[in-house]
Amino acid sequence: MIGVSRPTPQNSYPGGSTVIVSTKPLTDRSRLSEAHAEMIKATLPLVGSKINDITPVFYNRMFTAHPELLRSTFNRANQKQGDQQKALAASIATFATMLVDPEAPDPVDMLARIGHKHVSLGITADQYNIVHEHLFGAIVEVLGADVVTPPVAEAWDAVYWLMANVLIDLESDLYASNDLAPGDVFRHVTVTGKKQLSDKVWEYTFEGDLVTPAPGQYTSIGVKLPDGARQLRQYSLLSGTDSQYRIAVEDNGEVSTFLRDNVEVGDTIEASVAAGDLVMNDDVNPVVLISQGIGSTPMVGMLNQVAADRHVTVLHADQSEKDHAQREEMVALVGGLANGALYTFYRDADQWLNVAGHIPSDASVYLCGGNEFLQNVRGQLENLEEQPREIRFELFSPNDWLIS
Repeated sequence: MIGVSRPTPQNSYPGGSTVIVSTKPLTDRSRLSEAHAEMIKATLPLVGSKINDITPVFYNRMFTAHPELLRSTFNRANQKQGDQQKALAASIATFATMLVDPEAPDPVDMLARIGHKHVSLGITADQYNIVHEHLFGAIVEVLGADVVTPPVAEAWDAVYWLMANVLIDLESDLYASNDLAPGDVFRHVTVTGKKQLSDKVWEYTFEGDLVTPAPGQYTSIGVKLPDGARQLRQYSLLSGTDSQYRIAVEDNGEVSTFLRDNVEVGDTIEASVAAGDLVMNDDVNPVVLISQGIGSTPMVGMLNQVAADRHVTVLHADQSEKDHAQREEMVALVGGLANGALYTFYRDADQWLNVAGHIPSDASVYLCGGNEFLQNVRGQLENLEEQPREIRFELFSPNDWLIS
């Protein structure tokens, strides 16, 4: 796992509004009692081996009791594919391992991503009780009451609430950082612009009572689908102020398709205030932005706010120049920098992104793209003789593979 240093994010950016980036999770390995730690050590192999069986049962139990969560909060596509179950399983196992193994990495980055995602969805502290009830019901159902004895249940209950309270505290701080009541993140906004950038990517501009985003953040868009379900998806911001956001949406799911076919200029949709912890620092050290496909969106957001004299290197991979949706804007933004360089890699020309020679000393590296792409780039970065100052990333899918 790449070591990541975390400078304290700044609280405000041009535009005057406070943004939701000021806090990171506080983890403490010593908070689990010795007796509970011994029980977790003894049962972690069993629970870990069964956790991918436990999580589907958990979600089925929870959505049966609370169907409104699947219709209005959770991503139905990820549920259908099992991605969200894998992410939850990985996060719980990773957190438990951190508590009992002094050599295990602190999952602070994992928890930060989860906390910001929860804030962007308007998750509140009381919903952790719902998760607790059905998760532990699923554990007993899968493992059996003879295995999940009271001491075992008590130890895993302690792990759950330690993790839950870390997230609850983080999310409370994030809401408070912008004077928001917990869960009060969605605004009705008016679409003021819609244009096609490529065969698969559309750009939308909308206006409302929003919050100035930090460079690299995202917004959750909510739409009511024909079957009555309110579905939410996160989209990175190309640019934004406290009254206007601009996003790019790739056609790859029911929400993006609905936006393309049904939402026009003048229509009203839901949008959350900006969230997300992939935030470019405002230091003076070199910056390297590495992206694939629609992962260029947060990089354009960063380029729109980076200081004109900062050393910035942009590496972007795509299927072809035609598919590079933000190419024109990216070229213009990099061209406006005193020390900017853009390198593109197109698969139809048999070009493959290679970081060698592009990572300056003391650089801050920001990554965004698909799972395989990020795995590949992460491996390349790990093999460099000199490691960058920090490596930050964003995924457009549940990020279970990155937290192992």
